[in-house]
Amino acid sequence: MAFYRKNVGGPHQAVRIALGVVVAVAAFVYLTGAAAWLVALSGTGFALTGLIGYCPMCAMAGIGRRGVS
Repeated sequence: MAFYRKNVGGPHQAVRIALGVVVAVAAFVYLTGAAAWLVALSGTGFALTGLIGYCPMCAMAGIGRRGVS
């Protein structure tokens, strides 16, 4: 049994992964120093939520795979 229930699915997952990777790469292209690392880590976290299929913020807001529950 999993420790979480997937609340991100289908196209939402693909968009999260794509945007997370784009943000992480753009951070190093357009920013420097600590700001680049912070934005890149945020983008990576966003992409990971897409890969895993679970978003803690969506869970706290009550948003599931079939909309707001």
